[in-house]
Amino acid sequence: MERLLQHLERFSEVLAVSRTTHVSTWDPATVRRALQWARFLRHVYRRFGRHGRIRTVLERRLHSQWRQEGGFGPGPFPGLTNFQALGRCEIVLALRLLENRALGDAARHHLLQQMFPGPGISDANEETLQDSLARLARRRSAVHMLSLNGYRENPNLQEDSLMKTQAELLLERLQEVGEAQAEGPSRFLSSLWERLPQNNFLKVTAVALLQPPSSPRLQEDDLQLGSPKTSGERSQELLHWLLGKSEIMAAFCRNLPAQLLTLVARRHPALSRVYLSLLTDWGRHLHYDLQKGIWVGAEAQDVPWEELYDKFQSLCQAPPPLKDEVITALQSCKAQDGDFEVPGLSIWTDLLLALRSGA
Repeated sequence: MERLLQHLERFSEVLAVSRTTHVSTWDPATVRRALQWARFLRHVYRRFGRHGRIRTVLERRLHSQWRQEGGFGPGPFPGLTNFQALGRCEIVLALRLLENRALGDAARHHLLQQMFPGPGISDANEETLQDSLARLARRRSAVHMLSLNGYRENPNLQEDSLMKTQAELLLERLQEVGEAQAEGPSRFLSSLWERLPQNNFLKVTAVALLQPPSSPRLQEDDLQLGSPKTSGERSQELLHWLLGKSEIMAAFCRNLPAQLLTLVARRHPALSRVYLSLLTDWGRHLHYDLQKGIWVGAEAQDVPWEELYDKFQSLCQAPPPLKDEVITALQSCKAQDGDFEVPGLSIWTDLLLALRSGA
């Protein structure tokens, strides 16, 4: 075990050096040894991934070393911060060397040969460095697509070609992350929420939840990936994450267009229940202003009457059973409020009256 821990520390040093001008002294043999070292650590990752005791010891050493050294500089790829990073050693090292202009021509040429060995060179059961880099490129492209925020505003977002493409990319990444990470897609989705333009991400999420159970493109990709999961199952994973994040769910229901929310509510009953609960909660925060003759909020962040009415109206235009559930909920709130029929005494009375007149 101590020998293995020493290997980790030494390779961490290699990763640190790979970003510096010291790589100018590296020859092809040095590059080859460094990549072989990385492959050895990837083997360690695969062999001991389910060995709790060994994995815990390695994790502790990696975390301790990371805190002591404070990382290895800025950039998208940190050093060996956790056990999972061992499985990415080769691709991290290769990318750092490729991006380092100090690497000599001979060493760079050897690195490229390792990346593109040609047909029949590698083991068919072993993912090549070229495969890993191609997969990373797809992931970067997917994240870039998800971060786009400058498209035309289409009132029917679910039919927008760019939105649908981004939604499909999101579902594809959920599949890859679910296979690669023990914690599943939750951590990945939360990181996207923190990194990407949030309003656009909410729209992509909504469109992804509206994707058919097996669209032709996703079905074809599923076959290529050899995965048993359908896009419908991936949508359920996305829905589970969304429902588990109360603040994000509130932003989802508050910021998206009413028609889009109604479509998602029709598709997912669990979400429609939470959506309706949020609407009624927002309605309870409004009070009637006698001077203005309208319902207003006490705080600036309270949902205004116009927005509340717009969302309820869209829901009431949906076919049963969603429409019936919404009307029943409004009538129940009205009864709890005193079952008044006079305007201005209960927001639920006024909403029902407005919805009837607007029908």
